[in-house]
Amino acid sequence: MKQLAPDLKREIQRIMRDDRGRLLSALIRSLGDFELAEDALSDATERALIHWGRNGLPSRPDGWLLQVARRAAIDRIRMRKRHAARAPDLTLLMQEDEAARAMDAPDIPDERLRLIFTCCHPALEEKTRVALTLRTVGGLTTREIARAFLDTEVAMGQRLLRAKTKIAGSGIPYAVPDRPDWDQRLNSVLTVIYLIFNEGWTAGAGTEPIRGTLCDEAIWLTRLMTRLAPDEAEIEGLLALMLLSHGRRSARYDALGTFLPLDAQDRTLWDRPMIDEGLAFLDMAVARRLPGPFQLQAAINALHVQAETAEATDWPQILLLYDRLAALAPSPVVDLNRAVALAEAGAPDRARRHLDALARDLDGYQPFHAARADLARRAGDRSMAIAAYDRAIGLTTSAADRAWLLQKRNAL
Repeated sequence: MKQLAPDLKREIQRIMRDDRGRLLSALIRSLGDFELAEDALSDATERALIHWGRNGLPSRPDGWLLQVARRAAIDRIRMRKRHAARAPDLTLLMQEDEAARAMDAPDIPDERLRLIFTCCHPALEEKTRVALTLRTVGGLTTREIARAFLDTEVAMGQRLLRAKTKIAGSGIPYAVPDRPDWDQRLNSVLTVIYLIFNEGWTAGAGTEPIRGTLCDEAIWLTRLMTRLAPDEAEIEGLLALMLLSHGRRSARYDALGTFLPLDAQDRTLWDRPMIDEGLAFLDMAVARRLPGPFQLQAAINALHVQAETAEATDWPQILLLYDRLAALAPSPVVDLNRAVALAEAGAPDRARRHLDALARDLDGYQPFHAARADLARRAGDRSMAIAAYDRAIGLTTSAADRAWLLQKRNAL
């Protein structure tokens, strides 16, 4: 039975936001071609606007999109006349399409983990692996990925194109490797899953505070990995980190959608069962005595959620954990977070000097300027605080973050 969509374009955007990674991974599995899969899914989306506008939404919009995308791929293969050289087996693809047509609601095979491991093949450089997975599995735009890497949109677009070309030309298999071969890719896989979560968690752009589907997808993928590799401490650490973070989701924004930092959150709104599960996974990871960056970040989050009040937070212990994290996985962002912890632990002047040293590396990073503004405000340096808040406001693409930053600036 068909249902009419009150706002068809918005509904299609929602479906693509929720299911794009699953649909695209299934298409890449069938086609063996990243570009063809993306083009076919784009064709299907355009046809949905016309068909659904006339007939209403099908009972399974995702299944409809997959079936139409397969047909669009067949049409593109025929037009390009490259059956033998680079295209997938056209006969096999047509058989898959016929089988799908025979089913009222075809199931979509979940190939996301296979796609992640393909994108994270060691033949690709680390940054490229992560960027390509964010684009294909996470459904992030090139602009969003560029922002995550503090890169330009043009440079990131070129990087993604080169990666797809290399996969197509090098015969990189579309498969989850055998367990002994995981080590070469595991760090990239975990990093990209966390970036998918973080993009949902930080509401990179627009008016939607949290893109919950991205957070849920990242947690689902990590749970799957804990079953495939139950002895990996860093997988457990990543799952703990995400659960401890996501357990605070209901308290991160006020009724008007303004961002609330940790010290301003109503802790009674936190999801305690989710937090308890995160703490349990952290305990399992730590017991293996193989420390890693995700475990350390989870331990920092654990200290935050275990404090009954913001004032009771054990900042000296958090600072020690950031010291270990900076030694194990150094980065300007880790140094920024360490400087904030240093200020909270009672050394704001030293923290400001540390931030000054990071200015060149993090000039385009909004949280850096927000932290700088806050420390300047505490020190009574109003002009510096205003300038830093203005810079942070100019960099943010999130309506919720902008509202919070404006609130802080206007209170000076």
